[in-house]
Amino acid sequence: MARPIVAVVDLAAIAANVARARQLAAGAEVLAVVKANAYGHGLQRVLPALAGADGLALVELEAALSLRAAGYAKPILLLEGFFEARELVPIADAALGIVVHDAAQIRMLETASLTRPLDVYVKVNAGMNRLGIAPADVASACERLARLPTVEGLRLMMHFARSDEEDGIAEARTRFERACAGLPYPRSLANSAGVVRFPEVGGDSVRPGIMLYGATPFAHRSAASLGLAPAMTLRSKLIGIQTLAPGDAVGYGGTFVAAQPTRIGVVACGYGDGYPRHAPNGTPVLVCGRSVPTAGRVSMDMLTVDLTRVPEASTGSGVVLWGEGLPVDDVAAAAGTVGYQLLCAVTQRVPFALRDGGAAAD
Repeated sequence: MARPIVAVVDLAAIAANVARARQLAAGAEVLAVVKANAYGHGLQRVLPALAGADGLALVELEAALSLRAAGYAKPILLLEGFFEARELVPIADAALGIVVHDAAQIRMLETASLTRPLDVYVKVNAGMNRLGIAPADVASACERLARLPTVEGLRLMMHFARSDEEDGIAEARTRFERACAGLPYPRSLANSAGVVRFPEVGGDSVRPGIMLYGATPFAHRSAASLGLAPAMTLRSKLIGIQTLAPGDAVGYGGTFVAAQPTRIGVVACGYGDGYPRHAPNGTPVLVCGRSVPTAGRVSMDMLTVDLTRVPEASTGSGVVLWGEGLPVDDVAAAAGTVGYQLLCAVTQRVPFALRDGGAAAD
């Protein structure tokens, strides 16, 4: 018999979240971010739900080429651009857009011979200090690129470091606008948090990511409050029950010690499935639809929960690790991380299914 853990993906929820992003950023082109295998949901699996987007954005060239091979015809943007000159030929052949964030990339474009010119997004370093052209060099970079036969069109883009914070937009936006002053090219600024704050952020195109999968980009605003629905529900079952006497411990290291007679439920889910090993006692889990706390250290294949609040629970009772009824952001907050990490961390041994019960292909 199959181990009773499954990640259920709700395509209707993703489609609704795409529509919500479009509503929030009215009038802007929407490029759905699908990097890291669509944030762990399965790129090919969720592609039908992204039909409402104007195109896709990701970092993996192989995934972009597979999308083209599968017949996807809308724009695809490589968010980190290219890393070697030899990648430019397949990029051009597949009509992919690229981000240029470094002078070395410009030099490679200047010497390339391609079957067709490329759409180029010039990334401006507006304070994130990861990738991006220094503000003082943006105008000259655009001038060089605009002269090239390998470049068909230019856009300007940036990435906010703190758009989830109340005061996290103005300074970066000012740096960007100063760097791009006088340049006539369309702008792409907003990530998920920026989409929610689109009236402040603006731009001609947006790049929503985490919000499409029903998680929040904000520390203090829930996904539900933003009108988003969870796309992945990680489900399992209780596979055992133990009764602890006062003073008994459970799990490796004995990190949970019963203060009173306690029923402990054993869940078929562990860090081998992608659940965070560092999740502390008290991390929420749903058993029989009710919230219970984890009790004891997460192991590779199992975790344990305190069933005091659910006396009717028994072996075979249903468990939700996150998703419907339990936001992934709540689990992530308890574990000291973010929902992005949990969604991306689900491992290959966890089977996926669509909400209607149909098996989902990898």
